[in-house]
Amino acid sequence: MTDKELAGLQAWIGRQESQLDVVAPDPVARLSATLDYPAPRAAAGEELPLPWHWLYFLPAVPASGLDADGHARRGDFLPPVPLPRRMWAGSRIRVASPLCVGDAVRRESTVSDIRHTQGGSGELVFVTLLHRIFRGESLAIEEQQDLVFREASTAHAMSAARPAPAEAQWSRQVTPDPVMLFRYSALTFNGHRIHFDRAYATVEEGYGGLVVQGPLTATLLLDLLYRERPDAQVATFSFRGVRPLLDGHSFQLQGRCDDRAVRLWALDASGALAMDARAELAPR
Repeated sequence: MTDKELAGLQAWIGRQESQLDVVAPDPVARLSATLDYPAPRAAAGEELPLPWHWLYFLPAVPASGLDADGHARRGDFLPPVPLPRRMWAGSRIRVASPLCVGDAVRRESTVSDIRHTQGGSGELVFVTLLHRIFRGESLAIEEQQDLVFREASTAHAMSAARPAPAEAQWSRQVTPDPVMLFRYSALTFNGHRIHFDRAYATVEEGYGGLVVQGPLTATLLLDLLYRERPDAQVATFSFRGVRPLLDGHSFQLQGRCDDRAVRLWALDASGALAMDARAELAPR
């Protein structure tokens, strides 16, 4: 990518969009069922678990506005990055006040940074979005979301296998199947074909199977915390994808809590670190 092309993309920095939504109960009930809860995790007026705000503010892109991979075409809010592969690399979330089921909410989104670099699989462009969710005029959630765009190679450069970052206090095994991935994609209106189209995922993008959504893994990691500490009030949460997780291959959700600091991670079927996350609990 030339300096001129990068400068053209960076002209998108500062671009904004705004969306309105309601924290409706139906998505909460459906994600609860997807995660195998017998009843909804939150009823009307109760706090929405983090990061279940990802169930809302879903762009309804017409079919004619989709690219070959199922994502929306770029050039409107997102910059027209000329690299075909796109992934959600990670997020950093701060909770100012919890959302509750039934809240009317507004999200203000800004393209805050665009960076170009070289990686093991070729050129990479990182686009950082700043999302701020308001209840009325009060800020509820602030999130920096990192998207990564890369070349169309089917050879996935894998980082050296890393072990668990700490000694686990909690552990839970999950075996993702196509139904789980389909349900989560449907809940988040995510058309990215690597999560439900096996031929596309394996032949076109070179994965060994269907890819578990990064946000689903992050949701499962925080769900591990909530299962172990039902009273937990999360003040901040961040995660970073390290390696892809694939359907049909069991992975481990693990974590530990030291005072208010929580470390969470996912290990793939070989025991290598696949996602690394941290949370801070609010004072009691």
